[in-house]
Amino acid sequence: MRNCVIHHLETLDFSGNEALNSICTNLSFVGRDMKKFAITSCTQNEGKSSMSMQIMANLARRGKRVVLVDSDLRKSVMMSHFGITIDGSEVIGLAHHLAGYNTIDDIIYQTDIPGAYYIPTGRDVMNPLPLLDSKYFAQLLDELALRFDMVLVDTPPIGVVIDAAVVAKSCDGAVLVIEYAKRRKAEIADAVYKIEQSGSPVIGCIINRVSVKTLSERNYYKNHYYAYSKYGKYGYGYSNEQEKE
Repeated sequence: MRNCVIHHLETLDFSGNEALNSICTNLSFVGRDMKKFAITSCTQNEGKSSMSMQIMANLARRGKRVVLVDSDLRKSVMMSHFGITIDGSEVIGLAHHLAGYNTIDDIIYQTDIPGAYYIPTGRDVMNPLPLLDSKYFAQLLDELALRFDMVLVDTPPIGVVIDAAVVAKSCDGAVLVIEYAKRRKAEIADAVYKIEQSGSPVIGCIINRVSVKTLSERNYYKNHYYAYSKYGKYGYGYSNEQEKE
């Protein structure tokens, strides 16, 4: 198994760590048969991939074996954004395996965080839907669920392309990351609908980039929708008071 190093993983402050701890604790208790989770967002730049990385790192530091799969086969920026470097000259990843060129063992990389593993996309694919909607993708996630305690699948935004719903179909549940006060309720409802139409339940929504003070002032803890965490930089829930753009 080859190794990789994550050079640019953000260091969280106290409130961020506490909120992330709460998120990961509750994610661990959604059910013993639920191990494969799609993580998506309504649009780009809502912090979805950062959340995926932070959840992977947090769970690994608790002693879990976790693998993060980058399924954005159209145009992934995860490796460049997090400064991920990989041993060897060629990056072999998800696209290579789904196309039949490489085995599962070829595409799993041990990160510099003990217990945390990463599967890159490998290469961009102009039309990834046939690969993601194939039996081989579902079989890959099933095999990973046997090898690891938790499988996290970072997807493209559900409001931009349908890939996330296709990916969610092969997962046990989905988590929606929403930037605070940036999405209309109709957008969130549409994203939830698209995911649930795939047959995967939406187990929660992470409200990202929100301060403890803001949550307190807006009484944001009322009427939560699948709440995980009620405080911190990563407030978790869905409020009837969601602001409009």
